[in-house]
Amino acid sequence: MLSDRRQRVLGALIEEYVSRALPVGSRTLIERYPLGVSSATVRSELSRLEDDGYLMQPHTSAGRVPTDAGYRAFVDDLIQRDLLPRDSFYSHAVKELLETSSELDELLQQVSFDLSRFTDCLSVVLAPALFDFRLKQISLVSLSPFQFLCILVTEDGQVFNRHIYSPDEVDTDELARLQVYLNQVLCGKTLRELEQLLSEILGSALHDSLVSCCVSEIIYFIQEGSGVRSHSLGMSSLLQKPEFAHSQSLIPVMHMLEDDALLLEILDRSSTTDGGEVPAVSIGRENGTDALSGVSVVAGRFGSGGSQGIVAVIGPTRMDYSRVITAVQCARDVLHEVQ
Repeated sequence: MLSDRRQRVLGALIEEYVSRALPVGSRTLIERYPLGVSSATVRSELSRLEDDGYLMQPHTSAGRVPTDAGYRAFVDDLIQRDLLPRDSFYSHAVKELLETSSELDELLQQVSFDLSRFTDCLSVVLAPALFDFRLKQISLVSLSPFQFLCILVTEDGQVFNRHIYSPDEVDTDELARLQVYLNQVLCGKTLRELEQLLSEILGSALHDSLVSCCVSEIIYFIQEGSGVRSHSLGMSSLLQKPEFAHSQSLIPVMHMLEDDALLLEILDRSSTTDGGEVPAVSIGRENGTDALSGVSVVAGRFGSGGSQGIVAVIGPTRMDYSRVITAVQCARDVLHEVQ
């Protein structure tokens, strides 16, 4: 446990390093931060922080930079002292999105965009799995004698559609009867329940090519929805960070985003599981793999029960933790209202 004075010195050094990405010396802290102690005391505290593993010197004659342990002490202090901003421009921006976005996927994409822009880091928003959403309505719209549009609306407001091609010509009356039948049988059930029910319908309706065709497409849609649906933006922001000046250092992050299973594992491990008020922060080697030892992940869950999504920001360990944690918290809390 750091003393208040040592915590202030550490916080000032991290603030300076986050701002300039250059090793910080005692003179810089003395000149720029009102620490209320003598220069000799600042130098002594920096030396103790280094000895205890909170700081390190890249070179003998250079200033000091934070270690993962230093960032962890800084973040824990922010949270314990309740120093995170209570009001944020980002909070208002996300709430405005709720009024303009009609579909959940559209909202998640826009939240990811604004989150990346606000934090200047990579944002990732994972949509909740579809299985636990209940179906509200099915609409079938004729596009041609052999083609129609199947529109599925869930009770939480998500809208999905599929173009369906029929082997036989379909008139509008047939389509209307099928729409009534599907709504009567399927609406109000979760997509998890529907998969089994639709398989039973399909097995008993093989003589009806229209029902068979439509039901097969809905089953395919539900199976597709069991995968990870992610919205990721801001890779270009990371490329502009000094830590990632060489694109080679970003390859592990790119691989993570391309591998749905790995992405879900990393974010699932990094995110809160109990609906905690403050998002979880995983710093450097806390991510569990050397490949991601140069980044921090700030993540939180939204939604409830089995229908939970994850909102996260990935950036260098030298990120503005106060700003990022607040932004993720705002996004998580507002998205939770939608679920």
